[in-house]
Amino acid sequence: MWIFITLFAAACQSVRTAHQNTLARESGFLHATMARSLYALPLVAAYLLVCILVFGSVSLPTGSIFFIVASVCALAQIMATYFMLRVFQSGSFALGTLLAKTEAVLAALIGLPLLHYGLSAMAWWGVAFGVFGALVMSIKWKNLANVHQDASLMFGLGSGLCFAITSVMASMASHSLKGSIMTSAGVTLLYVLLLQSGILCALQIVKTRNLCAPFKQNTGLSFKVGMLSGLGSIGWFTAFSLVNPAMVKTLGQLEILGTLYYSKYRFSERITARQWFGGAMIVISVILVTAATV
Repeated sequence: MWIFITLFAAACQSVRTAHQNTLARESGFLHATMARSLYALPLVAAYLLVCILVFGSVSLPTGSIFFIVASVCALAQIMATYFMLRVFQSGSFALGTLLAKTEAVLAALIGLPLLHYGLSAMAWWGVAFGVFGALVMSIKWKNLANVHQDASLMFGLGSGLCFAITSVMASMASHSLKGSIMTSAGVTLLYVLLLQSGILCALQIVKTRNLCAPFKQNTGLSFKVGMLSGLGSIGWFTAFSLVNPAMVKTLGQLEILGTLYYSKYRFSERITARQWFGGAMIVISVILVTAATV
């Protein structure tokens, strides 16, 4: 079940990213980041209501750390997005993008002590192949000589680390609730989006000195970004609750293959042998991770 949910989430994220890039160019990065959480709230709230009606409600155990863990999840996702922006602004983002792809391995390492999730040897190989494939596709080896001068080094690694923290914290928050795991994932997602929306809307209002700024810029495209983000987040948070987040992130690397497809067949761009090799590694990783769960 988690495999289909992850594939759905990756597909939604791929389309959302394209629209979000357009929104960022037209309305600014802050608004584009805010839109993915604020405009997703109605959809996620409706989804949570359905989960409560179908699967039942959840409750907070005595002394629950839900709010702490879920808040860390929300803030880590904001920071991960910020670090990626700094990577793109650095003018040399190949290495930064590459290091952000280490999130699957980092999620596995962080999840070991916090979630007590173990990985079989086959699953570890799958994670390794997936990260290696992403690295091969992302980096130009001639740039390695100047790695110490690349400002995107720390930003890229920081982004990968924060994305890994996001996935692990989402899983911890969901499992801290008592009740259906589907409803728990929905509650966690709604809380994360509410906190992110509050923070980002406040920043946009302060920056523009306009209380209505979050709702006045490119509403149609903002709504589209929010809907796609909401659908994708529902998939990600549910998958994080079902299995080890590292395996979810590894399977989610299939999104890169979708990018290759669009590059070649929609935009008629040339795909290099290095990219094909990296894509093959990702396919192998997906096969290994999937087989490890069967």
